Amino acid sequence: MARVVVDVMLKSEILDPQGEAVLGALPRLGVNDVTSVRIGKRVEIEFDDAVQNVEEQSQIIADKLLANPVIENFTVSVLDEDAV
Repeated sequence: MARVVVDVMLKSEILDPQGEAVLGALPRLGVNDVTSVRIGKRVEIEFDDAVQNVEEQSQIIADKLLANPVIENFTVSVLDEDAV
């Protein structure tokens, strides 16, 4: 089984209201040294062993379904079998 991780984040120029909310709450927890928080999403995809082009298919899935390329960037990482 092949496992792929897709991380999707808002582009740096896009405002992140969730990140700002977390940043604003940190001082109430006694954490004052954080200068920025960005919130994203992580998607794990498991492929059947017979699939040959896992990374290519993952790129297509991320680009067409998981991320909005206008406002988000994504990275695709194929995990080692030892990490599964």
